[in-house]
Amino acid sequence: MSQATKRKHVVKEVLGEHMVPSDQQQIVRVLRTPGNNLHEVETAQGQRFLVSMPSKYRKNIWIKRGDFLIVDPIEEGEKVKAEISFVLCKDHVRSLQKEGLWPEAFSEVAEKHNNNRNRQAQPELPAEPQSSAEESSSEDDSDLFVNTNRRQYHESEEESEEEEAA
Repeated sequence: MSQATKRKHVVKEVLGEHMVPSDQQQIVRVLRTPGNNLHEVETAQGQRFLVSMPSKYRKNIWIKRGDFLIVDPIEEGEKVKAEISFVLCKDHVRSLQKEGLWPEAFSEVAEKHNNNRNRQAQPELPAEPQSSAEESSSEDDSDLFVNTNRRQYHESEEESEEEEAA
């Protein structure tokens, strides 16, 4: 199976399938990623340990700090005590909350996490009123996306006229 086909099936499985944790599985929150496909997680009871990422998810699914996972325990592990079995997206979290399977300790964290992602995904653009059709010409770029990661340079009309005259 090619890498592209594998990625397609893994992404389809993670995004489409609705997963309910079994009796042995736990819902955990990612605290940090020390590397080597290991992630430090915290359970709803506050217990911290490392989990490993199975090879099918490596280089296909990216896990960030604050994400929620379903993990299977590993009996022989000392430091690494579980393996990731499913990555929960915000739709999965909502459905688990509706079914009453979501841990109470993570309820507030999940709401804050989803609200922060929504704010980051939709930056507020400054609203500029348009008074006539002349102002909304092809040179008007106010409706374009503003990249908040770059410094904004504003050029006044006086400066541009001085440069043209010189």
